[in-house]
Amino acid sequence: MDLIDLLQSKKVGVRKIPKGGEYLRNQWECNFANHLSHEDKETIYLHDAGGACGYLWHLFSYQKKDCLTKDEAETAFNNVPKNSCYVFYQHSDYALILENASMVNAEDFTNETDIYVVDTEFNWTYVKTHETGWCGPYFSRKDRKN
Repeated sequence: MDLIDLLQSKKVGVRKIPKGGEYLRNQWECNFANHLSHEDKETIYLHDAGGACGYLWHLFSYQKKDCLTKDEAETAFNNVPKNSCYVFYQHSDYALILENASMVNAEDFTNETDIYVVDTEFNWTYVKTHETGWCGPYFSRKDRKN
């Protein structure tokens, strides 16, 4: 069962956002990594550059933002109130908006990698990496002052 079918079987409303990935990655960075300088972002390979493959989740693996990891991250994601969420990937413009997402949980993303889930106001994020078990998954909240 693919992700959309799985979510729809839980009565979650799912809509594709054509070419939404780039916009959502930029918004995610503005909301969660806005405390880093351009040089800091280069140092942790936040973006693709110079042949190195960048990942937004390096924000967490390089410990540049507080987060929960592994089981604690999954538990936090499972317990955070979810109404509307965005889902997007690191290296794809494929993106979704989920409505009535209260039943969505970490297990739904078992077969996904480098996927980001964020509430539509960018208050919290859940990230499942291609290195899960070594790096991630991660759960973090936007700083209250931002």
